[in-house]
Amino acid sequence: MKMNIKALAIAVGGVWAAGVLLVGLAHLVWPGYGGAFLDLAASVYPGFHPANGFAAVIVGTVYALVDGAIGGAAIAWLYNTVAAGAGVSPSKAS
Repeated sequence: MKMNIKALAIAVGGVWAAGVLLVGLAHLVWPGYGGAFLDLAASVYPGFHPANGFAAVIVGTVYALVDGAIGGAAIAWLYNTVAAGAGVSPSKAS
């Protein structure tokens, strides 16, 4: 069974962006919350500094959306490629 690349890209991007957004907003309310997670995200996403306020959280969320979508698309593409190379037909895959 082939994975829908676009659907997985949207799903993974949305979940990852929602995670970064929720942790970022919680960090604004409770400054100690999610600090290590946000520091990790800030080390990967240039210009993302969650301590700088709401606009910075939105920047991180946009980065996460794009990053998650690319990752989801890559996973679906890789799955489809490996499944085709292994000779798995769409009717035999479960």
